[in-house]
Amino acid sequence: MSALAVELGCVAALLATAVIGVAAARTPRLGRVSVYGLAAIVCTIALVSAAGALLRQEPPAEIVLPLGLPWLGSHFSLDPLSAFFLVVVDLGGALASLYALGYGRHEHAPQRVLPFYPAFLAGMNLVVLAADAFSFLLSWEFMSLASWALVMAHHREAANRRAGYVYLLMASFGTLMLLLAFGLLAGTAGDYGFAAIRLAPHAPWIATLVLLLMLLGAGSKAGLVPLHVWLPLAHPAAPSQVSALMSGVMTKVAIYGFIRVVFDLLGQPDWSTSGIVLLFGGITAPIGILYALMEKDLKRLLAYSTIENVGIIFVSLGLALAFQANDEKLPAALAFTAKLFHVFNHSLFKSLLFFGAGAVLSATGERDMDKLGGLIHRMPVTSVVFLVGSIAISALPPFNGFVSEWLIFQAVLQSPQLPQWGLKILVPAVGALMALAAALAAACFVKAYGITFLGRPRGPATSKAHEVDRFSLAAMIIPAALCLFAGVLPGLVMDALAPIASDLLGNRLAPQSPLAWLSIVPLAESKGSYNGLLVAAFIIVSASLSYVAIRLLATGSVRRGPAWGCGFTDPVPLAQYSAAGFAQPIRRVFGTLVFRARDRVTMPPPGDIAPARLRIELHDQVWERIYAPLANGIVGTAVRLNRMQLLTIRGYLSLVFVTLVTLLLVLAIWT
Repeated sequence: MSALAVELGCVAALLATAVIGVAAARTPRLGRVSVYGLAAIVCTIALVSAAGALLRQEPPAEIVLPLGLPWLGSHFSLDPLSAFFLVVVDLGGALASLYALGYGRHEHAPQRVLPFYPAFLAGMNLVVLAADAFSFLLSWEFMSLASWALVMAHHREAANRRAGYVYLLMASFGTLMLLLAFGLLAGTAGDYGFAAIRLAPHAPWIATLVLLLMLLGAGSKAGLVPLHVWLPLAHPAAPSQVSALMSGVMTKVAIYGFIRVVFDLLGQPDWSTSGIVLLFGGITAPIGILYALMEKDLKRLLAYSTIENVGIIFVSLGLALAFQANDEKLPAALAFTAKLFHVFNHSLFKSLLFFGAGAVLSATGERDMDKLGGLIHRMPVTSVVFLVGSIAISALPPFNGFVSEWLIFQAVLQSPQLPQWGLKILVPAVGALMALAAALAAACFVKAYGITFLGRPRGPATSKAHEVDRFSLAAMIIPAALCLFAGVLPGLVMDALAPIASDLLGNRLAPQSPLAWLSIVPLAESKGSYNGLLVAAFIIVSASLSYVAIRLLATGSVRRGPAWGCGFTDPVPLAQYSAAGFAQPIRRVFGTLVFRARDRVTMPPPGDIAPARLRIELHDQVWERIYAPLANGIVGTAVRLNRMQLLTIRGYLSLVFVTLVTLLLVLAIWT
């Protein structure tokens, strides 16, 4: 049986599991074990099949099913690009399902989660497998609606209802943009198959317009600024296993859609379009992590950091477009490979971090970091794996996040080869923004880990916390180990990604696995090389020697004392740094420009025993300057148009007559 047939069979099995979820939802324990257990098994089978097709470099295959449009049918195909993204989707699905076997016992409304969870997984797989516009859009909308139902699982909370409403609006907007893009690609011939679109010529203005529409459609699902407003609302509202899938996997499906159209179906790009993608990505990365730094809700912080990583991925996409437009094949392959590597990496450490946040939530009932602290003693395994995820997402060696971002910076350093002065100026500026985002990401996750796991408990929520179940721990340990593996042996991952760059760009990086000491040399040794194995060995040896030296030279006595209170006594845990206090220096540097931040101090008059209060005001300028005026305008227009319901019969006839004349005039001018 071909790998494509196996993948479609797994999709059918996931849809059947969704039906089982409907039937088994009345018995939560049976439903949880059957739905999540079957989903884990099916996703594992799909993962092995897709990984085998990618590593064996199987030739592209296509299957046409007699479904969908009568004259078209439903086309599904498997090539290196779709095989890689199926690995991302099904690895994330298998881990999330394993995690949910334990975490799902805390779910208060399983009947609202179990039927839609496998349907969501099936929708993401179908999007990646689709090979015609109709199947792609139908699968995209199915994925969006299934994830919306999961966001609305706890619909009795007002914040979750608002999150679901905003998500539905943005998903509808994104689908409309994709519909227009595929309409332009199909043209007057009306052939919506990807094979026909790939062979058809596209005028430069159509190619540019399609890229802009894809940037809006796929970018709204991925979380590009300013299309990101739904993401920090919807991701925390969903159950933690779904949050991991939406943040670590669904955003990658959106990136797949952009790559499929722009790099595969459109053909040779124009250099000016790359500047647009670079600009969006360069703005998104620092804005996303600045929002994350201001957060004290752990899951919202992780959601905002996804925006930063999506920005990094789009920067590398813009670099690949720029080099490809100028026929710089090798730098284009480098930027493209770096982007795919970061897609894989982010799916790992973001899923891991959301699993960790879910473990904290299930153990304490809290997401507010200011009510946590000291969990390293009560949840030692969770604290270690969360630390691994924090180091990886901060792009620090020897973990995988460092390698992919290092490769992207290597591509940025090739920008002097570009002939256009606009790109010569823009690329280094975007590189500087990426460097800023990387530094802020490290600060953000020092805050997230330190406030949550270190210090002393800040509230009663942590007093009864305990380590989570073995399923949740296993689901966190596996991606933590993969983060280390991909960071220490990156050449193996890069070689697995090489067929994708070769298929879409016509070039690939040189094989990395045969190099001595498992080093990677993306372009030439004179331009940069990295050896994750030696870096990891150096860190281990240095840490071990330091530990031995301290044990030998220090006194044998142990002395305990109170935590340092900056020169003052520290009688209460609340005197520790808070999440807002940790971010205060960064807020004062960037807050006025980005958030219009204000510190409001309420000082009681002399003699009044009321406490003084400090209130921090932060404004989401994207929401307040773009979406709020737009929403008010739509409401105002709807109120005015509502008067049309009260017209007389003469008024209705006049309206029909004016509309008919207007349409005839438009048709006459058009022809």
